Amino acid sequence: MTNTFYNQFDQAELEPRDEDYRSTFQRGRDRLIHNAAFRRLQAKTQVFLSGEYDFYRTRLTHSIEVAQIAGSIARYLNSTSTPLRPDFHIDYALVEATALAHDIGHPPFGHAGENRLHTLMKPWGGFEGNAQTLRLITEIIFTSGRSRRGMNPTRAFMDGVLKYKTLFREWENPKNHFIYDDQKQYLDFVFNGRDFPAAMTPGEERNGFRSLECQIMDWADDTAYSLNDLVDSANAGFITIGKVSRWAADQELTTAESRILDDLIAALGEGNLERVMNRKIGTFVEACTLVEQDNFMSDLTNRYRFGVELDPDVVREQKLYSRLAVSLVFRSPQVCQLEYKGGHMLERLYKALTAHYLGDHHSPLSLLSRDFEAEMSRAGDDSQLRARIICDYLAGMTDGFAIRIYKRLFDPDFGSIVDLV
Repeated sequence: MTNTFYNQFDQAELEPRDEDYRSTFQRGRDRLIHNAAFRRLQAKTQVFLSGEYDFYRTRLTHSIEVAQIAGSIARYLNSTSTPLRPDFHIDYALVEATALAHDIGHPPFGHAGENRLHTLMKPWGGFEGNAQTLRLITEIIFTSGRSRRGMNPTRAFMDGVLKYKTLFREWENPKNHFIYDDQKQYLDFVFNGRDFPAAMTPGEERNGFRSLECQIMDWADDTAYSLNDLVDSANAGFITIGKVSRWAADQELTTAESRILDDLIAALGEGNLERVMNRKIGTFVEACTLVEQDNFMSDLTNRYRFGVELDPDVVREQKLYSRLAVSLVFRSPQVCQLEYKGGHMLERLYKALTAHYLGDHHSPLSLLSRDFEAEMSRAGDDSQLRARIICDYLAGMTDGFAIRIYKRLFDPDFGSIVDLV
């Protein structure tokens, strides 16, 4: 049965190719899963340093959970929304691909790594995890049988991961939430060359303009880190009855917020926090309602004709969990010290590589892998492109690989000529 929710505009790929037994959305999901950039997420930090304990979530397990939640949201909307029906529905493969891909652009060492790379890359156009995800699927990830690099994503897939639509140069003081300036070509492709309305100014307002699948992915991501990461934090000893009680005493809480924290404390005391949080996933899924909307893209695609409206009470609960995690986990000395160390290692690696590859006289020493050395050769004397290639190299590292390269370059007692990586 043909799904008429999506048209040729949605399914158009950057480079047209022959059909096979899969839909274009299924091909995009398959290409992503069978790729090293996706597999490397298993060794990248989610909340706690990758590999520290085997039960903590990594970027990979987090992404799988986001995909499961996003798929559940799509199924819930398909079954409860009057406009949707078997031949007019949200595509599961597209939603899952969008969710699985949402973090592949993130560097090692979590958000601290992202912030440090952005600071270092500001003279060369900045660094942003979402922009790097777009760069990976359009320019870096290689798919066999193609005449250009990149996954050859569909317009709908690109738009699904495109949380931010403000260019680096359009921010007065860009900190995050942007895409790279040279990615305007992909914005033009996604929106078929249409300009944003004058009222939709660059910044948070423009970034908030998202396709239906992007909205689903974003809420699934919020759900996963608010609920599942809270469980990891409790297992690690950061979320305890005493700490939550003391934190609550210092906050100005509504009656509803106090009740939520009382339930959290009770779950901690009974030792069943994970079961309680798992049940809440269903509540967060059912907080979604499909709504029809009118905007400058709604005449071209149902991905903008429809959107998701969230139950405000559930959103407030999610934000409360997020505030709690920031205070008790992300600002804790233990996590901050590890983040500082990770950022320090990335900065030393970046400065060593830029000194080596961006100077007037390039050294004959090869500090990068063979593939990246080839990229440097093709870049010639283009310092902007060379800096971006170094950034690609660092952003693609797992936590463990970054630590090994750091030791090999700076620790005299580490490393051997027979090391393979």
